[in-house]
Order: sequence, then structure tokens, then C-alpha cells
Amino acid sequence: MTRQSPDGPDAAVSCTGLVYAFGDTRAVDGLDLSVGEGEVFGLLGPNGAGKTTAIRCITTLLPVPAGMVRVFGNDAAHDRMAVRRLLGYVPQQLSADAGLSGRQNVSLFARVYDVARKERAERVAQALTAVGLTDAADRLASTYSGGMVRRLELAQALVSAPRLLILDEPTIGLDPIARTDVWDHINVVREVTGMTVLVTTHYMDEADQYCDRVGLMHRGRIRALGTPDELRAGLGERRRAEGAPATAPLPTLEDVFRDIAGSGLDDKSGDFRDVRSTRRTARRVG
Repeated sequence: MTRQSPDGPDAAVSCTGLVYAFGDTRAVDGLDLSVGEGEVFGLLGPNGAGKTTAIRCITTLLPVPAGMVRVFGNDAAHDRMAVRRLLGYVPQQLSADAGLSGRQNVSLFARVYDVARKERAERVAQALTAVGLTDAADRLASTYSGGMVRRLELAQALVSAPRLLILDEPTIGLDPIARTDVWDHINVVREVTGMTVLVTTHYMDEADQYCDRVGLMHRGRIRALGTPDELRAGLGERRRAEGAPATAPLPTLEDVFRDIAGSGLDDKSGDFRDVRSTRRTARRVG
């Protein structure tokens, strides 16, 4: 698949000097980020790094008080509806309604995304087929396994045929088989549509296997950027320059993460609400 240069005029996402503060705390502190059209970009970092805040600015759920955010050339501060029509979003918190069937959940999002009435039934069926939920479409979502719930939420995001799919920890709380299943369905849709994917995850193996490039975010800014291979190689070179033997094994992406973010256990690693929200989501899909 041909991908646009991430720094070109047709970049799927472009953030320049993005700043967002909660009171005196800058969650996003001058973020510069570019995601090329058609790529899978992983935004990594410890809790409290500013990833979710940045994503909420990109999706227009939060305003852009300082800096610039563009989605396929549309200004997220001034063309919010134009941006929203281009993307699908799977938040970290569960968005499926347990009291509705799978089909009803996706139909609801078709209305939210303003899919034309005459196209809704077909679009809903296509989205459910894309994530392998056709046979379970008329069951209540409360009967779904954790992996099925996440695939249902993926269908909700896909029903508008987005050019950009944004996933905020889409596999949190899932076992390895269910995680692989979710990614398999994401990749099938990508191969057919050429869709761009921006994803946050704490699973380094997912970022390593599925992302074309990753950006490691810490304290509101991107601290390292490149392909997983480039980041591993860069850390290996630094370690050899510091005296590590040439025969030392190549660092892992988790090693790169630790090198950038440290222990991740300082006073900026999220707050009580972050932990509570993450654990609630994990329990509901686990």
C-alpha cells in the first residue's frame, strides 16, 4: 500500500505546537506530530504522558487552545464538523450499550455519524461483517465476550467509513488471543480501504508488530519518533557508545520505552481517576 509522506501537505494528522492545560498542569506541552496517510501510527507513553488529551484534541472532543491541529488539511479548531466526518473513534472507556443488540449499537452510531438514512442498514451490515459479528448481531451486547465487545466498538467506529480510525487502548483488558483477533480485523479493513490508524497502547508487542511508526510521548511531548526497528537500533547504538559490548542483544521496544519514560512511577503518571477508569474498562471486557 502506498503511503503519503508523514510530513507532506496531505498528512492525515498534523499537530504543531499543540498545548492543552488543566489548570496549572500542561497535559500537552508543545506537541509536534505528523501521521502519514495510510500508515498505522502508535502513540506510546506512560500514564499521564498526555496521549489521551492529544487524541481528544484531534477528535475535537477538546478545543485547541494553542497550536494547530489538522486532519486531512481541516483545522480542528475551526472546522470541527469537517474533521468529525473524516474519523472514527474507539475510546478507552467502553462505548457500547449492554442493553442493546450489536446491530442496534452500530445503528445508533450510524445516526450519530449522520450516515444517510437510505444507506444505514447496508452500512451497519457491512461494519458488522467487517469485524466478524454478523452471526451475533441480534444478540444483546451484554452477552458478548470482551473481545466481541471491542470488535463491536470497532464496528461502531467503522460504520461511517472513516478515512482516519483513532483507537485509544483498544485491547485493554483482553487476553492475547482476543487482542490478536481485534488487530486481525483492523488490518483486514485497512487493506481494503487504505484507512489511516492512530492508536495508543501500553502493549509494546502490539506496537512492534502492527505499527509502521511509533512516537514515544512523555510529559506532553514526543521524545522519540521512528519505526520500531529504528528506535531499537538507536538505543543499541547509544548503549554501545556508553560501553556496552558489541555482542549485546538488540534492545526491545520496551527497553526504549523505559529509556525515555524512566520508571513511569513519578507524580505525573496519571491520577486516581485515570487508574479507576482504566481498571473499570479492563473489568468490563475481561
